[in-house]
Amino acid sequence: MTASLAPSIVERLARARGDLRMGVPVVLMGGGEAALAVAVEALDAQRLAALRAMGSPVLALTGRRAETLKARVYDGDLARIAVPAAADLAWLRALADPKDDLRHPMKGPLQSLREGGADLHRAAIALAKTAHLLPAAVLVRVPDALVLAASQSLTLLALSEIGPELGRLSPMTEVVSARLPMVASAAGRVHVFRPEDGAEEHFAIEIGRPDRSLAVLARLHSACFTGDVLGSLKCDCGPQLHAALAQMGAEGAGVLLYLNQEGRGIGLANKLRAYALQDQGFDTVEANHRLGFEDDERDFRIGADILRRLGFSSVRLLTNNPRKIAMMTGCGLDVMERVPLHVGQTPQNEGYLATKALKSGHLP
Repeated sequence: MTASLAPSIVERLARARGDLRMGVPVVLMGGGEAALAVAVEALDAQRLAALRAMGSPVLALTGRRAETLKARVYDGDLARIAVPAAADLAWLRALADPKDDLRHPMKGPLQSLREGGADLHRAAIALAKTAHLLPAAVLVRVPDALVLAASQSLTLLALSEIGPELGRLSPMTEVVSARLPMVASAAGRVHVFRPEDGAEEHFAIEIGRPDRSLAVLARLHSACFTGDVLGSLKCDCGPQLHAALAQMGAEGAGVLLYLNQEGRGIGLANKLRAYALQDQGFDTVEANHRLGFEDDERDFRIGADILRRLGFSSVRLLTNNPRKIAMMTGCGLDVMERVPLHVGQTPQNEGYLATKALKSGHLP
C-alpha cells in the first residue's frame, strides 16, 4: 500500500501560518462549529467584502489589547468584538495596531460578545502570534467547513488536532555543524538546529571543547537584530552577546545558544512597533501590552532541549533573568550557578534596564 503523501497536522499548521501571513483565510473547526479566520494585519478590502458576504464578522483581540481599548473582556484572555456594518479595513486595523492610539483615543463604542464559545477565536489569535503578526483576527462562522475548505483550497484545522501542538515544544534536528574560528576562540564550532514545525532555526556556538561531565558556562541569547547587528543603544543585547563570548573565550570553554526569538518572541516587525510606542512614552512592558502581547512571549525550553541534545546536563548560566533559570531547572537541567552579566548601559537604555528589573524581575 502506498504511504500517504497528505501533510501531517504539524505541516498543516505551518501551512496555516504562511496563509495568514499572506492574508489567506484558514478554516478552524471545533466544538460543533466552524469559522473562517484571517489575520487583520494581512487582510485586504476584497477579502473583507467576501467575508461579510458569508456572515457577520467578529474581531478577536487579546485581553491585553482589549484592556487598552477599554473593551469588555468576557472570555478571560481575549475579547470578541462585533464588527459594525459600516466598519471598514481602516477601522479593523486601528483596533489591531496601537500606533495611532494617542492621536485617536476614542475608537468605540465597542460591543464585546459574551454568548457562545471563544475557542475558535483563541486559536486564531495563537496562530497569528506564532506567525509573528499582530495578535488580532477576523472570524466569520460558516455552516459546512469541509465543503468550504475543499471548494476554496483553504487549510482546514481541527481544534482537537492543533490544541496539543500549539503548546508542544517542536522536536529539533541538528542539520549541520562546522568549525568556525572566532575572535572569542580559534576553537569554535557552530551547530544549526531546525524544528520540525517549520519555524526559525536556532544556533548553538561552542567555544573550545566543553567537558560534558562538568557544568558548562552557557548563555541563552535571544536574537536581536537591532542590538547585535546595528549596535542599538536602546538595549544591552549586543554588549551582552559579545561579553558572554569573551568570558567563554577567557575560560576556554562555553556554549552560547543563539535563539531566534526576536523581540522577546514577538518578531522583529512587532518589536519595531513596540519601539515606536516607546517613543510615545510607554515602557517595554506597556508597549507589548498595547500591541496585545504578554511581557515576554519567548520559550526557553528550546535552549534546554538544545543543551541536552549536545550532551550537557548542568550549566553555569550567564543571565540576569530568573525566568531562564526556572525554565532550565523545570526542563531537568541543573543550574549550578548564576553568573551575572551586567554590561552595555547607556543613557538611551536606562529606562529599559530599569523596567527589566522592576517589572520583569531581572536580578542585580
